[in-house]
Amino acid sequence: MEMEKGYIKVVDLAHCLKVKPSSVTRMIKKLDEAGFLTYEKYRNIALNEAGRRVGRFLVWRDQVLKEFLSILNSPVGVDEQVEGIEHYITPPTMSLIRSLLAYFRDGPQRLQELREIQSRPSYPDGESLEGLRCWLFRHQADD
Repeated sequence: MEMEKGYIKVVDLAHCLKVKPSSVTRMIKKLDEAGFLTYEKYRNIALNEAGRRVGRFLVWRDQVLKEFLSILNSPVGVDEQVEGIEHYITPPTMSLIRSLLAYFRDGPQRLQELREIQSRPSYPDGESLEGLRCWLFRHQADD
């Protein structure tokens, strides 16, 4: 919507995000104070250049992390894992991951080597790592 008109209304954004308009208004005020958009009460919301720049990064980060976990054959919950990672990862680390993805894309044999490495035990005494995380336990029950 915003791309078509150049702006969006609080009610439209709330509808798209499936949240209450009051929740959108609270976040919009924070983003306005941070200098990422233009907002006047009861008016339209529009990203400024700083907001568009951050938005492009956030979309790129999401895509790169999903590709990264997919190329590693993450067994469960890629979307949920990406959501968690996004809260803590830094732009320099994102650059490292991007480089690693390029490394695997440019050399398909490297991906095969990775698969061979992944098949080796990775925890002392050959134990499995899967059972050590409550997150994985919770999601394995859903499968």
